[in-house]
Amino acid sequence: GGLFLPPPTHSSSNNQTVFPSPTRLIAIGDLHGDFQKTKEAFKLAGLINESDKWCGGSTTVVQIGDVLDRGGEELKILYFLEKLKREALKVNGNVITMNGNHEIMNVDFDFRYVTKEGLQEFQDWAMWYCVGNHMKMLCDGVSVVQDLFDGIPFEFRGVKPDVFDGIRTRIAALRPKGPIAERFLAKNQTVIVVGDSVFVHGGLLVKHVEYGFENVNEEVKDWICGLKGRVSRDLVRGRDSVVWLRKFSKELEKDCDCSTLEHVLATIPGAKRMIMGHTIQESGINGVCGNKAIRIDVGMSKGCTNGLPEVLEIDRDKGLRILTSNPLYQNGKEGSLDAKPKDGLGLVLPELGPKQVEVEA
Repeated sequence: GGLFLPPPTHSSSNNQTVFPSPTRLIAIGDLHGDFQKTKEAFKLAGLINESDKWCGGSTTVVQIGDVLDRGGEELKILYFLEKLKREALKVNGNVITMNGNHEIMNVDFDFRYVTKEGLQEFQDWAMWYCVGNHMKMLCDGVSVVQDLFDGIPFEFRGVKPDVFDGIRTRIAALRPKGPIAERFLAKNQTVIVVGDSVFVHGGLLVKHVEYGFENVNEEVKDWICGLKGRVSRDLVRGRDSVVWLRKFSKELEKDCDCSTLEHVLATIPGAKRMIMGHTIQESGINGVCGNKAIRIDVGMSKGCTNGLPEVLEIDRDKGLRILTSNPLYQNGKEGSLDAKPKDGLGLVLPELGPKQVEVEA
């Protein structure tokens, strides 16, 4: 199950905020604890083989956050992504993971969307983690290992007895400086620029750009590592924060604030588009505001809408395309931005809904 990965490594992307334009870029939306759909999305993009090993060559992948909550295989996904990071690095590929609002919520002890299966997975992990620590203590010359549950209360108001142990374990693992938070979530970025695309889970306002992407990433990282106190509401907690904003994610373009989006992009050198997750798009991956806002959360997790996996591809030669497992497109037809209903694309979209970028079987 990947519980015993080698010691953590430090790739060049750990503290990097701006990345050069790769030949091929894949963007993957919210995963929410569904390991099977996660693997389907990576296979759809030709990134892993039948043995679930990296075969994507020098492709750059951005997973836009929300691995946690709503499903019961969160740790499996975290370990899987870490494994792929290491495999991709060996062949000049890159797997970049990001923080979504659900990562922030869990480090904040907000477990509203945790499932019983998710709690059990953490309990199973904690059992082996504690066994490993006990074995280390038996070795000569090994310093005392801190108890996983050190400082965690033995009672919580309002928590039902049947989930108490799971909640306590989750707090221990995901609190600032907790082993899962520090090993995985602290490696995530919160805002990045890859080529001419800006990636963020919820969205950006001018105040976030002016504050500085490096500052945002560093503050979130330091908080998760336990090096500083809570990050400000404007950055990661309020409805206008970078992981909660929905101004550019409403289903209908008329409800999106395109003028603000254009102003934000104009303040980011070279930026042509903002790519976001967070808000489920029932029509699939799509673009609005002249494709300056690309929305890639298709609710693929069984804990969400059990949507069909889709990923966004940005190819230096082919441009933007949607790679989809939707059987409606298995006949090989492709829909362009200006496709009409008779071309097959408009048949699956609301009449006044956002347009898809392009669809490929």
